[in-house]
Amino acid sequence: MHVFVTGATGWVGSAVVDDLIEAGHTVTGLARDPEKASALAWKGAHLVRATLEDNDALRGAAAEADAVIHTAFNHDFARFLESAAQDQHVIETLGSALAGSRRPLLVTSGLLGLPRGATEADIPNPGSPRKSEVAARALAERGVHAATVRLAPSVHGLGDYGFVPLLIRMAREKGVSAYIDDGSNAWAGVCRTDAARVYRLALEQGVTEQAYHAVADESVPFREIATVIGRRLGLPVEPRPAEHFGWFAHFAGTNMSVSAERTRKLLGWKPKGPDLLADLDQPGYFAG
Repeated sequence: MHVFVTGATGWVGSAVVDDLIEAGHTVTGLARDPEKASALAWKGAHLVRATLEDNDALRGAAAEADAVIHTAFNHDFARFLESAAQDQHVIETLGSALAGSRRPLLVTSGLLGLPRGATEADIPNPGSPRKSEVAARALAERGVHAATVRLAPSVHGLGDYGFVPLLIRMAREKGVSAYIDDGSNAWAGVCRTDAARVYRLALEQGVTEQAYHAVADESVPFREIATVIGRRLGLPVEPRPAEHFGWFAHFAGTNMSVSAERTRKLLGWKPKGPDLLADLDQPGYFAG
């Protein structure tokens, strides 16, 4: 297949590009940074030099592809509502280019708004500020072949710049590796390369579902994540009120754990990477 990938130089998107190319697919990647675009071209991908605001470029690249994978998202949490609105608009733009065809669109979302232990059949709370899945489901209702890959809150690996590194920085700054209440709320985790493979397998098998769970570790208590961070940094591991985490409290105190049984069975997906705690418990996460 010829696959158009947004966010092709990002943490998840770059792994998706690598996996697709290794499996023999042709990739066109969206990139705006010249240096990152050069690295993408070196991998053998075609380039679209544009931003998420360039509707014509998005529609044109999607129209020429056999499938579209949307991984781009602006993770500036100070402007999260604006980022979510932009993401919804991008998904609608990509969908408009695929309307009237069976060419699939896979969008990316997270686990917020889902009940603990949710399956792929559960629908997230529509009040959740991120509208990726809402937009994909709206397209599907209009006949677009759209679905969602729900990523674990920790897509881990060396070079990770997501939630776990944020917790490490916070622990260093505050002198304690903290959790809320008894820390029993659980997160899911997945190795970056394993997550990338879910997108490809879903495309190759025809995108038969409305949602897939890119989740290897289904339920890791937040307290255990804090314990590894505290031990590695030589800091106490203690409960703190939600205010300790500032804007991140909603994530730190929330259950983001689901079942991925159906995704594994349908796609024949078997995670190969290390689990979250083992990956976190290595010096590379704490360098610098």
